[in-house]
Amino acid sequence: MEKEGSFLRSKRVWIPLVLVVLFAGFQARPRAYWSTGRRSYPIREGLPKASNGVVDRGFTFCRLLYQDVVNESGGNGWGTDYPGSDHNFIVRLEELTTTKPSRWADGQPGYAVVRATDEELFECPFIFMSDVGTVGFRELEVERLREYLLKGGLIYVDDFWGTRAWQRWSGEIARVLPEYPIVDVGPEHMIMHALYQVPDVPQIPSIQFWRSSGRRTSERGADSATPHLRAIFDDEGRPLVIMTHNTDIADGWEREGEDEEFFYSFSPEAYALGINIILYAMSH
Repeated sequence: MEKEGSFLRSKRVWIPLVLVVLFAGFQARPRAYWSTGRRSYPIREGLPKASNGVVDRGFTFCRLLYQDVVNESGGNGWGTDYPGSDHNFIVRLEELTTTKPSRWADGQPGYAVVRATDEELFECPFIFMSDVGTVGFRELEVERLREYLLKGGLIYVDDFWGTRAWQRWSGEIARVLPEYPIVDVGPEHMIMHALYQVPDVPQIPSIQFWRSSGRRTSERGADSATPHLRAIFDDEGRPLVIMTHNTDIADGWEREGEDEEFFYSFSPEAYALGINIILYAMSH
């Protein structure tokens, strides 16, 4: 991959060699597992295990199952963009890096659901959370998430929009890490250059909003006009929490094979930033 210039310029190499080959009919969809209103899917809780019951120690994409305490228009709480985004991201991470994912006994790649109270939490290399403008942590969950983060874990938060959702999330994560501030991450930070050159945080809407709004990207209008990359770092500069606000990076993963225009407009940047975040977090 070329390392000079912006990621947008490098797409002329990356897309032809990798993603265009994958676009038509490439999504090996995971077996259904939770209710999206259209389909029902059994949830894969715990870590991937082989047929003999032994946990696979490859890289696992862990998603946190949390309690919703408020409603968000267009959101599905903890399961927003699930399971397609998790499945597709772990597949592309393996294809575009040297990462070896874990696998379930049926051969599915290692994406899993955990709760803050599960012992498996501490075996997750990172935790993904979506639609966190709806979250409310119980006291035990606050304690467990704090322990997880201070022992070396990372939470990556995505797909929450506008002032109300930000206030809800920032208040809840402050209960977990009250001593560490949330800071903005600028384009010069290594997160933006860990593998791919990403000059700006892309604003990626849900595909439903994009279609119904005439190809607009800000899901809350003026209140979510600017996408942000923010983070919480410890005293040594290790990332504890990384947040993409006013954007839905995971929809660029989930919907990669659904609409060609949406794919070319959003999926390359979605994968580039997601992979950068994971690689940076795992190396710091």
